[in-house]
Amino acid sequence: MVKLDPQAEKFLNALKKMPPIHELEPKIVREMLSKSPRPLVNLEALSKVEDFIIQVSNDEVINCRVYTPDGQGPFPIFIYYHGGGWVLGDIESTDASCRLIANRTKSIVVSVNYRLAPEYKFPTAVEDAYSALVWAYKNGISFNGDVSRLIVGGDSVGGNLATVVTMIARDRMGPSITGQVLIYPSTNLEFNTESHQLFAKGFGLDREQLIWFRTHYLRNEEDKKDEFASPLIAKDLSGLPKALIITAENDVLRDEGEAYASRLKEFGVQVEYACEPGMIHGYFVHMAIFSNNIESTVSKIDKFLRSDCDKRLQSV
Repeated sequence: MVKLDPQAEKFLNALKKMPPIHELEPKIVREMLSKSPRPLVNLEALSKVEDFIIQVSNDEVINCRVYTPDGQGPFPIFIYYHGGGWVLGDIESTDASCRLIANRTKSIVVSVNYRLAPEYKFPTAVEDAYSALVWAYKNGISFNGDVSRLIVGGDSVGGNLATVVTMIARDRMGPSITGQVLIYPSTNLEFNTESHQLFAKGFGLDREQLIWFRTHYLRNEEDKKDEFASPLIAKDLSGLPKALIITAENDVLRDEGEAYASRLKEFGVQVEYACEPGMIHGYFVHMAIFSNNIESTVSKIDKFLRSDCDKRLQSV
């Protein structure tokens, strides 16, 4: 039996008035979203918000936004990847949530504008995400960050990119990551769980939309079996940083998020898992509607990050 939060039900009713994006071209959807009025929300006051450029190849760059909280620091560095099916979304869409993370957790948040599909197919977004991690590690000290405390995180496909980045960092002997925060992450592009059937239509992220995203993101059918696209099927998940995985109760991605938490535990990774009751996919970026639920999620993130800080203090 579906148990929807009243705010989620209200949001879904409004969403029904939107045209189905899977029937449109990505550029048209982006234009439509860019012209949609953004609801007014109270933005967290921070010490500094700056935009930077990251070189990702010999001739291409991406931008990122760095949120610095009040205080002396140096602060942990939280690299955040937005959702949007690898096709939509940007750092503006997660601005309010990233400000809240920075303020509540006293972390510097680096929000990353990785390149989008279909103009840039898999694994471009993956490599951009890793380049952003390396950039934050190399430049973190310059903006008062503590490069010995690197966290990666994101929502939806941003959670996918975050956990894949931890795998790449392990395999390439890259920067040491102390934690990963995955908010209703996409972990398997087969779309074959029970929650994919239960919430296939009318809960904020339809199955048809998922297929649309996947088609634009991947180069071919074989890419679905690549561990950097579907980390749930990776052969080796050992040696990854501790994880906080948060799913939404009424979400097609719920079961694969929970399954990924179980697989990480099988490989000895410390995992905390929570499912937000009554919630739907995408709630974390809609501050005007789900502010209380976002606050609850950020409180979980703060507790998760502080547990690592407490251990460090005890060892001194």
